[in-house]
Amino acid sequence: CNGYCSFSDLFPGCELTASTKSYTFQVDKEDDSDHILALSVVCLTDGAKDECNVVEVIGRNHENQEIAVPVANLKLSCQPLLSLDNFKLQPPVTFRLAAGSGPVHLAGWHRIVPREDASFEEDDLSEEDDLSEEEELAPIMPAKK
Repeated sequence: CNGYCSFSDLFPGCELTASTKSYTFQVDKEDDSDHILALSVVCLTDGAKDECNVVEVIGRNHENQEIAVPVANLKLSCQPLLSLDNFKLQPPVTFRLAAGSGPVHLAGWHRIVPREDASFEEDDLSEEDDLSEEEELAPIMPAKK
């Protein structure tokens, strides 16, 4: 994305256009940290035409097969902006302008979690699961007619 794309906690972003149709976010394969990339907003920017702009996310599924999923269909006259509520992705991931000429701006954040912290969080979650199993649920009562 013209060399200025970055996903960080401060000012993330990438712009897809007719000349720059895709951007790939990847991390060093030797990095032993877990990386979370979250997409918050996809929006049309200055110069966008009133046409459908479809943005796809290309990643890998649980069987390590490449999949492409459309995440936004923007049109200047009816939906110029879409909030994706921190849609979490695991790098590497490619954002592609599958239709339209943009420009479409993508914003989000990138979080790096050292593996030691990730295992600590998993331990905390398993303890919470154990506690929830101990709670008793109230019986469901039939509705009164």
